Amino acid sequence: MASKSSSSSHLSKQKAFLILSLFSIGLLLSLLSMKPKRVSNVTNKFEVDKRKPSWFEVIEKNYASKRINVGLVNVDTRVDGGLYEQLHALHPQVEIVSVDFDHVDESLKWKDFFPVWIDEDKKWGGPKCPDLPMPTWEEYRDLNVVVATVPCGKRDVFKLQVNLVVANLAVDSGWVNNLDAYEPVYVVFIGSCDPMMDIFKCDDLLLHQPGEYWVYKPDLFSLRNKMLMPVGSCQIAPGYAETGKEEIRRGYMSQSPATLNYNYTISKLAYVTVLHSSEAYVCGAIALAQSILQHNNNNNNNNNNNYTKLDLLLLADESIGYKSIRGLKAAGWKIKRIKRILNPYAQKGSYNEWNYSRLRIWQLTMYDKIIFLDADLLVLKSIDGLFAYPQLSASPNDFSLFKSGLMVIEPSTCMFEDLMKKSLEVKSYNGGDQGLVNEVFTWWHRLPTKVNYLKSFEEREGNDVKEEIPEDLYVMHYLGLKPWMCYRDYDCNWDMNELHVFASDLAHHMWWQVYDAMPKELKSYCGLTEKMDERIVQRRRRARSANLSDGHWKIEVKDPRRTHYEDLNYSRE
Repeated sequence: MASKSSSSSHLSKQKAFLILSLFSIGLLLSLLSMKPKRVSNVTNKFEVDKRKPSWFEVIEKNYASKRINVGLVNVDTRVDGGLYEQLHALHPQVEIVSVDFDHVDESLKWKDFFPVWIDEDKKWGGPKCPDLPMPTWEEYRDLNVVVATVPCGKRDVFKLQVNLVVANLAVDSGWVNNLDAYEPVYVVFIGSCDPMMDIFKCDDLLLHQPGEYWVYKPDLFSLRNKMLMPVGSCQIAPGYAETGKEEIRRGYMSQSPATLNYNYTISKLAYVTVLHSSEAYVCGAIALAQSILQHNNNNNNNNNNNYTKLDLLLLADESIGYKSIRGLKAAGWKIKRIKRILNPYAQKGSYNEWNYSRLRIWQLTMYDKIIFLDADLLVLKSIDGLFAYPQLSASPNDFSLFKSGLMVIEPSTCMFEDLMKKSLEVKSYNGGDQGLVNEVFTWWHRLPTKVNYLKSFEEREGNDVKEEIPEDLYVMHYLGLKPWMCYRDYDCNWDMNELHVFASDLAHHMWWQVYDAMPKELKSYCGLTEKMDERIVQRRRRARSANLSDGHWKIEVKDPRRTHYEDLNYSRE
């Protein structure tokens, strides 16, 4: 009985185990058959959202359910595979295309795109722009977003190439169907290396995560204007944006819609100069205003320009007194008071201690564009046409640098803030504002030297004082001792051997012609003081004692200003 009972118990356990197993299998099958598809979809959607680039949301919301075409520039899937996978996971909402172009020759350096000498008059077939390969534009004209990575560094040729590729892709895609209006195209730079602010303005920056990305929504009118210009400054800017110049970049890169001319009308424009720390340049600013007005196209009833208004604006710090302000206003300047800005690297009391005050021109956001001129410049022909050119356009100085005495700029609050930040980080190569802005704007458009012609004659030999001044000058920059600080009879730079390089009786005469055309009440602001006269007399005596070969010390001075000294507060020359 015991054996039978044991056997029966064993069978019962086996039966119970079998029933439990069958129940478990049935329950599992039931659960599998009841798989919740809605939850599954939510889970998959969550995974896609989790992989979505954080910068994509600011772009996505502007396209609703539309497909977004993304072009990748210089994005290596072996290095940037994560980015590629993130964008690929957004299919079919996002379509990706890699933009193909040949990399610039590695042997080319920055100086090759900014040669020291260039044939400005196209007489000698001088330096041309080296080849800077571009994509075949027709293959990439329906992009909504351009994503790129760029190398670091300020003057890197490949970095310039990538930025120009991105800019042209944005311009080309924006103007696919309409040359008078554009569709927005977003630009995203990925990584820790920043894009070129010369091309992509901080005003167009939508989102920035330091070390990760920059998201721009470029003003394509402005960007297109920039892309009309030659690469770097190996070709002269004027002439390349004129009506009918459709061959703007032919010969060194493929043709693009960005090369086609369009009417670029701006309504708020101004000529601007700055006076700070001293009243020594008040007369120069008065003469500058008068020279602008004498040659202003609007005053000459020229109806061929698109400019509705040209202001003359002078920024003055507290050192410029009420009497001087009255004369400056009478000369044609509107006055805006400013606080001067200290150059943190200048020595106390030096001539450039406060010359960072000029950076305030970027704060003039009531204007779309301005032409800045130093107060010791003289306009000899109308330069109104320079307003057609983008920031930053200037004449060359040395190598890849430009002269800041005349610049076409576009005022911007964020640009001013960036310049102020960099003024504390970057030491100017020349101790002044020119060195600073050259470190910020490394890619600039080359205006001819005759637009900012330096009164400097380095090629003189021995007694040869032949003055070769081009006949078609637009602007003369009076280096050395200024004409109003000399006798009108001759340029007193002749009185000191070390200043002969700046001496020119012909250039001196050109300045006094503007003076002669001034209203009588303005001439008193350019008078001599007794102290100024004494200083010139002392220099003439030293020149006579040294028997300087130019012989200007022999000239009988008849300057009528010596008969009536003015009470001018000129603290320095």
